[in-house]
This record gives sequence, structure tokens and C-alpha cells, in this order.
Amino acid sequence: MPPTAAAAAHATQHGLGASARPGWRPDLGRRIRPRPVLKALGISAFMWVFFVGYFYLLRHPARPVLTMPLTALDRAIPFQPGLLAAYVSLWLYVGIPPGLMLRLREMLTYAAWMAALCAVGLACFYFWPTAVPPLSMAVDPGRYPGFAMLQGVDAAGNACPSLHVACAAFTAVWVHRLLGVIGTPRWPKGLNVLWLALIVYSTLAVKQHVALDALAGLALAGVFALASLRWGAPVRASRSPGEASARR
Repeated sequence: MPPTAAAAAHATQHGLGASARPGWRPDLGRRIRPRPVLKALGISAFMWVFFVGYFYLLRHPARPVLTMPLTALDRAIPFQPGLLAAYVSLWLYVGIPPGLMLRLREMLTYAAWMAALCAVGLACFYFWPTAVPPLSMAVDPGRYPGFAMLQGVDAAGNACPSLHVACAAFTAVWVHRLLGVIGTPRWPKGLNVLWLALIVYSTLAVKQHVALDALAGLALAGVFALASLRWGAPVRASRSPGEASARR
């Protein structure tokens, strides 16, 4: 293979291509169609297992809970209940990477790295339980039914690192990679960055986390995202229906 072709193949495999491919829309469609039931059940089962551990640690901390300190950024961001939709959109967002994967090996490897990230976060909650300061929750939940429901389900504990932010950032890295493999233009990648930014900001605006929680979540995601890109299963472009079928 000529050097330029080899470089192009490497860029395609790792989602580094700078320009859009003409066939990116059909490729996107071919990636969404395979194994919809398996993907839906797998994502749902993953979330169920995660929340079993999450809520157990939330209600049964092994040690006294440490209150996270507020920063100037936390004080500058007001409570914004209108961003609750952006906050809960994470549970739709995290389904995008496995939804765009063709091969079972890719999905299982991705799930393993995400599970490892969550396991480290849960371990932090066990050995170092933390909570959001009462000052940052100084609002009347009764005025905001959606927020009151969130408070009842996801209390102010399990704060640092923010797994909400960590899972969002890990997802964003993989969405970017997959969009690069598919060869989309820049605007879907821009929407991906915007979605991530809204989720991260919303964690602070609905006062479920403080800035230090979010920063720790980004750091945790960075470690696992880089590791998964380096040692995870390779993701390749599907350029034709026949090729896509052969990979199922």
C-alpha cells in the first residue's frame, strides 16, 4: 500500500479524517440498523446494573460523607431548572456509541471500558463518599416538580468524581471517533461537542454537582477514553451494504 493510502486508511480507522466522505449518510444508516434489540437490551441492562451499585452506595456510605467545597464558579452559576432536560439527556446520549457500532466485538469492548470507568467511580464513592454542599442546593424543590423528582431519585451524595460528567465525556470522545470513521462533515461533530458542553454545564446549573466534581469527572473520563482508544477494538468504516452485512 502506498504511504498516502496507508495514512488515509489509518485516519479512517481511528476517526481522524478531516473531510467528509460522500457516502457518510448511507454508512450512518447501516450502522443504526443492525441488532437494534440487542443494543437496546444491552444498554438497558448496563444502566440497571450500574444504578443498583450507585444507589446502594448512595444510601449506605461506608464512611462519613465529606462535603465538597464550593468554588467561585459554583457561586457564579445560578440554579437553572430549565436545564434539567439537558441533564437527563445523558441517558439518551450514552446510547449513541454502541448504537453506531457494527460488530459485537466493538460493542462488548466499548461496554467493558465504560464499565471499568464506572467501577473506578463507584470505588471512589465507597472509599471516599462525598456530597454536594447544602448551600449549593438552597432552592425550593416544591416549585420545580422535575427537580423535586430528581432530588428524590438522585440525592446530593456520590458527588466526586461526577460520573454524570465522566460518562458524558467518555461518550463524547467515542462519538467523535465514530463520526470520524463514518466520515461525516464538521457539523455533527460540532453538535456532539455542544451536547457534551450542555450536559456538563447542566450538572452545575441544576446543582447536582460542584465544579470540582465535574473537573474530576473530566479527568477520569480522559484516562479511560485515551486508554480505550489505544487498546480498544478497532472500528472500521463500512462503505457498502455488502461489507456491512459481512461484519454482522
